[in-house]
Amino acid sequence: MSITTITRRVIAAFAGAVAVLLVLVGCSVDNSGGDDSKPTIRLAYQSFPSGDLIVKHNKWLEEALPDYNIKWTKFDSGADINTAFVAKQLDFGAIGSSPVARGLSAPLNIPYQVAFVLDVAGDNEALVARNGTDINSIADLRGKRVATAFASTAHYSLLAALDQAGVKQDEVDIIDLQPQASLAAWDRGDVDAVYTWLPTLDQLRKSGKTLIASRQLATAGKPTLDLGVVSSEFAQQHPDVVDTWRKVQSRALAQIKDDPTAAAAAIAAELGTTPEDAANQLKQGTYLTIAEESSPTWLGTDGAPGNIAENLHSAAEFLAAQKQIPSAPPLETFQKGVYTKGLPGVLQQN
Repeated sequence: MSITTITRRVIAAFAGAVAVLLVLVGCSVDNSGGDDSKPTIRLAYQSFPSGDLIVKHNKWLEEALPDYNIKWTKFDSGADINTAFVAKQLDFGAIGSSPVARGLSAPLNIPYQVAFVLDVAGDNEALVARNGTDINSIADLRGKRVATAFASTAHYSLLAALDQAGVKQDEVDIIDLQPQASLAAWDRGDVDAVYTWLPTLDQLRKSGKTLIASRQLATAGKPTLDLGVVSSEFAQQHPDVVDTWRKVQSRALAQIKDDPTAAAAAIAAELGTTPEDAANQLKQGTYLTIAEESSPTWLGTDGAPGNIAENLHSAAEFLAAQKQIPSAPPLETFQKGVYTKGLPGVLQQN
């Protein structure tokens, strides 16, 4: 398949997805405000354990920004969030690093920036083979059906795991399924393995075997992250709001480390699980300290983007090599894709 064909297919797919989104967006919305006289801040969230869910559950953003309506919309994957940004339906989003690498690359070229690192994937994202399939290694996936959410961090990690094991993509039947759909297919016996994230991952583990987790891939040079992004236009027009959003996200990070019981209770309420399950899920991820957020390893400081740009550039190069995007843009594109204004000061004010 030529690069031109890939580009045309990606553009066509997104054009269709945007059209559908314009009709359906808001169907899974928690709109905490309703005052038409106030401007609305539109946030995308996902059901994975992170500080973002703590912020949402405790209504910290609503408390900090009383002059705004706060509109939370749930999405199933980063690909859907990218589509919403293309449709100009979002101001902030909780999204994986692989979708961000795609979003900052052609043909999407989404005008958003990374403003926060929500978590670093560890054992909270993994490839699991269903019991009874005789799959005991990644090499055993040849000729098998493997589900993952396309254009997600799990998809990226699946491709990285196959590449590491010397298994070609066309030797595996990879199908596009969101987490809950992959669980249903698993229960029916329609798929042999799934690469996904919590909380669905824990359900799969009950009747499956973990082949590799994202923590191992990170050690091998293919880390994945959950990031908070902000529309570049919104950030330019409302830097004070971005500062406030960062502060409440930092407050959530601090709670995860300093009061894990309260953090687990908030996340359990959002995920519809028990505090014990939520606490176990939190232990499977890696959460930065507030100081680490603005370190050279991650976001960096005002005017000096950190290594997160290198991480995204590396992800884009890998995606291009796997023919998932036409080509990887230069490092400068990703450096510009990191929102460093006010760092580290705004985080240290917590």
